[in-house]
Amino acid sequence: MIQINLLPGAGRRSKAAGGMRASEMLANAGEWGADKYLMTAIGAVVASVALLAFLYLHQNRIAGELEERRIQAVKDSSTYSAVLAAKVKAEATRDSLFAQLSIIKSIDDTRYLWSHVMQEISAAMPPYTWLTAITQTSVPPSAAAADTTRRGSSSDSSKSKAAKDRDKRARADSLLAAARSIKFRITGNTVDIQALTRFIRALEASPFVQNVQLTRSDLVVTEGKEVTEFTLEAETQNPPPYMIKTVPIVVSAGGG
Repeated sequence: MIQINLLPGAGRRSKAAGGMRASEMLANAGEWGADKYLMTAIGAVVASVALLAFLYLHQNRIAGELEERRIQAVKDSSTYSAVLAAKVKAEATRDSLFAQLSIIKSIDDTRYLWSHVMQEISAAMPPYTWLTAITQTSVPPSAAAADTTRRGSSSDSSKSKAAKDRDKRARADSLLAAARSIKFRITGNTVDIQALTRFIRALEASPFVQNVQLTRSDLVVTEGKEVTEFTLEAETQNPPPYMIKTVPIVVSAGGG
């Protein structure tokens, strides 16, 4: 097909018009570049968009990591829940056994307390001195009764498990120490005041007796003789371990 341009110079004008528009756009772009406020606004928009994109990606990455950690924590909780329950049960059993052993030990350690005290008093007795009474003045703490009373207390409900465990151990130790100590009174007569002094010193030297105090000393007449009647207050103490002698008991398992 043959086309004939009936308007000579129209093509050149159109090309010239296109060049004019391009030059105008370049001029407008130069004017925009000269406007610092406009460029600042454009830069702020671009920076905001970039910041939002960075924050979005960063938050998505953190959310993904947290989700992975949550899934792992749930898996670990399911895996070790039985182990944790067994651990708690074992600790409760251990604490109960510890308290029971402390009670048994406190009772066992005080079985022969008065035997030792009487032996020490007899060994410390000087000549020309005799006793009329030995009286216990304090009730020995019962580890079992004190432990039962303590369990009924409501003050432990607000404490944590670790604090309760510490209290149990401290209570068991205190009960064991308290059950080994009792106070007693010795009443007797002597014809020699120096013998009374020696008696007090000998009791103080005993590893089973402590805090010996002379509370009363009076002259009385007994069977027509003038003697000194005295009263001593004393307290038992725990002797050093090396002074306690134990003997093993062998029980035959065979019949006959």
